Amino acid sequence: MTVVAVRARSSRTETTTRVRAARLDWVLMSATAVLLGLGAVLVWSATSARDDLTAGDPASYFKRQLVNIAIGVVLGVMVAATDHRWVRILAPLVYAGSVLGLVLVLFMGSTINGSRSWIQLGGMSVQPAEFAKLAVVIGMALLVAERTEGALSTTSRWEVGTVEVAGMLVLAAVPAALIMLQPDLGTMLVLAATVFGVIAVSGARWTWLLTLFAGAVAVATLAVRLHVLKAYQLDRFMAFTDPGLDPRGAGYNTTQARIAIGNGGIFGQGLFRGSQTRSGFVPEQHTDFIFTVAGEELGLVGSAVLIALLGVVLWRALRIAMRADDLFGRLAAAGIACWFGFQAFQNIGMCLGIMPVTGVPLPLVSYGGSSMFASLMAIGLLQNIHLRSDEGIGVTRSRLHRSRF
Repeated sequence: MTVVAVRARSSRTETTTRVRAARLDWVLMSATAVLLGLGAVLVWSATSARDDLTAGDPASYFKRQLVNIAIGVVLGVMVAATDHRWVRILAPLVYAGSVLGLVLVLFMGSTINGSRSWIQLGGMSVQPAEFAKLAVVIGMALLVAERTEGALSTTSRWEVGTVEVAGMLVLAAVPAALIMLQPDLGTMLVLAATVFGVIAVSGARWTWLLTLFAGAVAVATLAVRLHVLKAYQLDRFMAFTDPGLDPRGAGYNTTQARIAIGNGGIFGQGLFRGSQTRSGFVPEQHTDFIFTVAGEELGLVGSAVLIALLGVVLWRALRIAMRADDLFGRLAAAGIACWFGFQAFQNIGMCLGIMPVTGVPLPLVSYGGSSMFASLMAIGLLQNIHLRSDEGIGVTRSRLHRSRF
């Protein structure tokens, strides 16, 4: 009898494992895996000829990126496997932790390229602003979900009103203000686009969206007129239209990035063979300007494949948002899609010279621990939302049933 019970339990465990594995969004996982692998190779190519970075080991940054990916995957798996109730319980702690990190970086942070954004922990640097993006998304999603679920207990209809929108803006304003004190304009733009997207998906009235857009334009205008932004910061921001405004900084970066991408042609010069890349002419090429490596060495075709893979990730995120069975999941998935989408557009746009140089990494591709960890935790959250959706459960059970016959 004991043997029978053990076998039955083993069978149930195996069935549960098969169900969970089949329910995973394998398209999202596959696109993410290819992006991670492609990004690691591009980082390797961008740094292998840079003795000033590698200290004689051409593969040092490649190895570090693999470590970043491994840690990020573990974090992502932990998020995906966490019970959704615990995700909601831990959301306020994640938000509080990100705010604390943004406060600490102002006092303990290291200044790189004019921004105090990194905290040195031993031989590793952490950028709290990267985790703030995820924290704001889940914080806003939780706020709206909690109020909505409470209201639905007394009424069958609910609209996101002034209180909810104001609450979301307050949640976003705290980390946004701390990020601007660093200052980190690139992250601020990504955060603003993400907040706008979450509010739009939440069901807020269109008048709120117009008001927010007009307010953002007004604040930007006042910041320029009141000299909140210094002249050199404005020159860096506008250098994509006229590289001569900042010839030794963002203007130089923009010019060299355009040359590198132009050298690639249709099929590129081949991996590890890019002339601009091997010569080290493009600054920060393994981080902010990683797309120029793809443009020069893989050409138009390879760059289009990279963009298409990012598009697949966005498609799956939006699909998960549409099919989520609760408002928290819907808003969180949509927020991640807005975050990844705008940040990818900003990064690729500044490499092409159609967006200002603001120093944001390309999600899942650029070198860096903090960005990689936050991005893969976001992918894990997407899988978590997908795993608990009723649609995913029903489809999977039918597939497993058919596979037995």
